[in-house]
Amino acid sequence: MKRISLALAIALAAAAAAPLAHAGSAISGAGSSFAAPLYARWAAAAAAATGIALRYQAIGSGAGINRILHRAVDFGASDMPVPADLLATYGLLQFPSVIGGVDILVNLPGIGADRLKLTGPVLARIYLGEITRWNDPAIVALNPGLSLPALAITAVHRLDGSGTTFVFTEYLGMQSPRWKARIGASTAIVWPVGVAAKGSDGLARAVGRINGAIGYAESAYAVRAHLSTALLRNKAGMFVAPTMAAFAAAAASADWARARHFAVDLNDQPGAASWPIESASFVLLPRDPKDPQQNALVTRFFDWGFRHGGEIAEGLLYVPLPAPVQAAIRAAWKTLPGQE
Repeated sequence: MKRISLALAIALAAAAAAPLAHAGSAISGAGSSFAAPLYARWAAAAAAATGIALRYQAIGSGAGINRILHRAVDFGASDMPVPADLLATYGLLQFPSVIGGVDILVNLPGIGADRLKLTGPVLARIYLGEITRWNDPAIVALNPGLSLPALAITAVHRLDGSGTTFVFTEYLGMQSPRWKARIGASTAIVWPVGVAAKGSDGLARAVGRINGAIGYAESAYAVRAHLSTALLRNKAGMFVAPTMAAFAAAAASADWARARHFAVDLNDQPGAASWPIESASFVLLPRDPKDPQQNALVTRFFDWGFRHGGEIAEGLLYVPLPAPVQAAIRAAWKTLPGQE
């Protein structure tokens, strides 16, 4: 797991919004756009059963971390696990909510979903600006028989501080020594080339709008925007599609038992069926809440999601957490004020 400095984490989103007022059984959260489609569906489905209304702002993981550091929301959400020292300094409990893959989105006229083959090193070269056209020999060599156009590549990336960006750039660093040395992994980087878009929705729209574009986003956004996805070569050397089976295969390799604060790194997992770019999405709760009842409402909401929201998660192409992980999370909740 990569680490972020305390100063960087505090500065991830300097313009934190004012705290949101609570009304009745309302809870507020902010951060990850990765998990936002799931939280929206869970909120709609859980409202009648729990009486809890969720107000969630998908503003990116960096901003979500910043808001919970300032106690401006009841919970923060990040797709990058927060390091143990920061959790301790700011009195935060971290737990995962769901697992999902990061798809490679492409807009190539005449080439449909899961036909284009790419590799991690080629992706890194595209985002480094070394491969600039779709008929580059490196891409052609991976795709014999596929007619690739002499079309300029537009590499789309996130404008905001994003846990999805962290997951994607960490993966590129695993695949490319040049990327690791020059760029590294973070929620926000200085991109060598490309076009910036805000949020996963914005990135998906940009890819759909620009012929020759490539981007990275969660499966729910690819499906919602009707975008084509690419096959990607995994650690076992197999080209796999971003499917539920591939996400589940990668998740099955996770060593949750030895992960401090549930911070499992799911990128580049072994296995012939595994999708190589994957992450858990994390929730951050204060150990010293202004109102312990709000913490209790948050955990009640996520407990409902764990118990009853598995089918909703799968319908959006997320992998629900394994039952032993859910049990470990419930045990961690009991250490918080206001919990039963």
